[in-house]
Amino acid sequence: MNAFTIKDLENLSGIKAHTIRIWEQRYHFLKPQRTGTNIRYYSNDELKTVLNIALLNKYGYKISHIDKMPPDEIRTRILTLGDAQAIQERIVNELVQEMVDMEIERFEKVLAGYISSKGIERTVTQILFPFLEKIGILWVTGHINPAQEHLVTNIIRQKLIVGIETCVSHLVKERTVLLFLPEGEHHELGLLFMYYMLKNRGIKTIYLGANVPVKDVAYVVGLKKPDLVFTHLTATSSNFHLDKFLNQVHTHFGSTSTVVSGQLTQTYSKPVPAGITFKKSLSEVMEYLTSL
Repeated sequence: MNAFTIKDLENLSGIKAHTIRIWEQRYHFLKPQRTGTNIRYYSNDELKTVLNIALLNKYGYKISHIDKMPPDEIRTRILTLGDAQAIQERIVNELVQEMVDMEIERFEKVLAGYISSKGIERTVTQILFPFLEKIGILWVTGHINPAQEHLVTNIIRQKLIVGIETCVSHLVKERTVLLFLPEGEHHELGLLFMYYMLKNRGIKTIYLGANVPVKDVAYVVGLKKPDLVFTHLTATSSNFHLDKFLNQVHTHFGSTSTVVSGQLTQTYSKPVPAGITFKKSLSEVMEYLTSL
């Protein structure tokens, strides 16, 4: 069983911690345990309860009414939510719940069902990015087991690879993009999604993968002369220095333009070397793709 803090519940549900405390005082659906130092912690079941109640509350149900519903009715009400955004949020919550319970077959079934219905691109933008954004904080704080991270990311990785392999584009663009992750960066999902998006748009792609030294990338850049180099920084190793990396890219890639996206770009405030562009959000990346 995982032990979640009230801050974890806030990050995963979108409900402020002080509101969760009020719910505990007024209603019956949350009964956290406490550590020896009197700090609240919550079980898997309580996390799932908060996710379900937060979703119903967001789409029109009063907390006082939800509190009186038995669990089966809560699940039924959630399934009847017809708003497109509500459906997406329900599926994201299901993925979170299956992950914390280590119900990997159900996790894969939920994901495969959405891919079958909406396709890879919509699944990634509507489901997987919100899911990864929600649980990313748990990976950083260590509030989920590394085995859970490996299991779910490998399933997502497999789905993306299948999407890439089966993708057939009727577009042909005279552009080549090289994709890589620097040394110390092993989180490949964002890069694989970019691979799919480029292939789907008829753009030739050179995929070097994760944990590649800049000098090795520079060798391929010199040999293949891509129009663009792209990398996505999610959670690099502790000895990774973004300043040093950007200077290496500037030095070794010559006049080849480089785009850097991912979490680390969002907090970087120094001037970016010439030839390098930051894309700080999924929407910025998607908008950039349309210009290629």
